[in-house]
Amino acid sequence: MFWAVILIPAVAGALALVSSGNALRRCLLIVGALGHTVAVGLLCATTSTVHLDAWIGLDEAGKLFLCITSGLFLTVAMYTAGYLRREFGQATRDTEEGFLFRNEPEAIFVGCLLLFLATMSLVCVSRHMGLLWVAVEATTLASAPLISFHRHHRSLEATWKYLLICSVGIALALLGNFFLAYAGRGHISHLSMHDLLAEAKALNPAWLKAAFLMLLVGYGTKMGLAPMHTWLPDAHSEAPSMISALLSGALLNCAFLGILRSHAILTAAGLGHFSGELLVLFGLLSMGVAAVFLIHQTDYKRMLAYSSVEHMGILAMGVGIGGLAATGAMLHAINHSFAKGMFFLTAGNLLTRYRTKQVNGVRGVLRSYPVTGCLWLAGFFAIAGSPPFGLFVSEFTILKGALESGRWYIAAGYLLALGVIFVAMARLVLPMAFGRAESTLDSKEVLPVNHKEAAWTVVPPLAMGGVVLVLGVYVPPALWDFLQAVAAGIGVRR
Repeated sequence: MFWAVILIPAVAGALALVSSGNALRRCLLIVGALGHTVAVGLLCATTSTVHLDAWIGLDEAGKLFLCITSGLFLTVAMYTAGYLRREFGQATRDTEEGFLFRNEPEAIFVGCLLLFLATMSLVCVSRHMGLLWVAVEATTLASAPLISFHRHHRSLEATWKYLLICSVGIALALLGNFFLAYAGRGHISHLSMHDLLAEAKALNPAWLKAAFLMLLVGYGTKMGLAPMHTWLPDAHSEAPSMISALLSGALLNCAFLGILRSHAILTAAGLGHFSGELLVLFGLLSMGVAAVFLIHQTDYKRMLAYSSVEHMGILAMGVGIGGLAATGAMLHAINHSFAKGMFFLTAGNLLTRYRTKQVNGVRGVLRSYPVTGCLWLAGFFAIAGSPPFGLFVSEFTILKGALESGRWYIAAGYLLALGVIFVAMARLVLPMAFGRAESTLDSKEVLPVNHKEAAWTVVPPLAMGGVVLVLGVYVPPALWDFLQAVAAGIGVRR
């Protein structure tokens, strides 16, 4: 069952690449997603940490991000099946982004999508820093064709930028692994997490700090921390919306896991203050950069991308503070993944209707597209951290943790950034939902009022929104205990 979480999507992806018939490929997509979810559920039902060997294993942090990835992918797969049926069934119509489809083979898209799931699963089960590096790089290669799906010059430019910047980042992370190995010379034989944590006190502190700097910048580039975030707005904006949901809700978490592993090693070596302060610094910087770019944003998919930069900063800051804030950060990872997935899928529905990503070109969604309009508003209030959604609980927990630790200046900066971002996003989102169409909007592109919305376009984002809503009303004690165990596993107190 352990290898099934990697092999099921990998085999299904390989079959999708070589099989003929679009219906069969969509079936493989759904079956692969369902099989992966079942395998993850059975594996995570194991109460103790699973270790196969020095390379592969599943601890609490791995379980958390593997469950998030599997649940998010399953919902996105349901949306994707309907999306592909619409696009390939009507090849002469415009795509979601408004460009001609140009007969792009569905096989590549479905195959790479399933291989993307396999590589993200490998990241979650890697217990060796070298294998983790390989898996993170594999996620880049598997996801690049998904970003360039429409073969438009903007999507190709975004893919090139994604490959170039993330490759530089992953090269720095490789240098960090070299520094880590040099720090442990004479004490460890390989870079397994078990050996690194057991011998952490014996590692050379100077080289260990240098290794963390390289790993933080390297994996932070893939995670979207500022100022290494520059690939993220383009990739999220130009990729199909369901791919944007996976990039934001799952891929960024994989890079975050690499940073968590690095932070755990430094904490075990007694250098947790050094790594923690750097995480707080990059976290606040990311929130500040996101706030600045959101103020004058005109593209609502780029708005969501900069929101991801903000929330990656919140995760980094929470872990850096430690204690209750770290537990809140783990809860925030769940909430953000599903809230952002709901928001991006809803953005895809808006693109289908209005054929534009410009905020000024979308008005009166609640009147003409009521379910999508409600989801759009719910997505905004959820991602902005408003009650009764789960992000309010997790953001408040992080704030409480900062205050309890005496970090008043951090709490003040955190609240200021959250306030600016809320106002900036409200200025964009609310007119889209309530406003009236401008005269410049081509009336031929507007669907009739009360247009019937297909189930596949609204049920997946509704399901994601339901998760975030439930976690805003009630966090099960078993889940809270598990999140505390995750925080303890990365080297911070409960």
